[in-house]
Amino acid sequence: MPNQYNERWEGPIRGLRLPLVAWNSLHNEGIMTIVQLTAAADRLERLPGIGLNMARVIREELARVSAAE
Repeated sequence: MPNQYNERWEGPIRGLRLPLVAWNSLHNEGIMTIVQLTAAADRLERLPGIGLNMARVIREELARVSAAE
């Protein structure tokens, strides 16, 4: 059975691989593009469903994708 906290999934933001719970939280907040995610990066841990650890995971993945461009 998939683990929604540890397994990484492709989502609507091309190139990012995040846990399903992160995608769901971002979707609920209307964050569907890399520009929106970058703008929200400094406040991720304050979004519902995203704690400190998940915010760290998202920021690391955002940095990885940004460095590849």
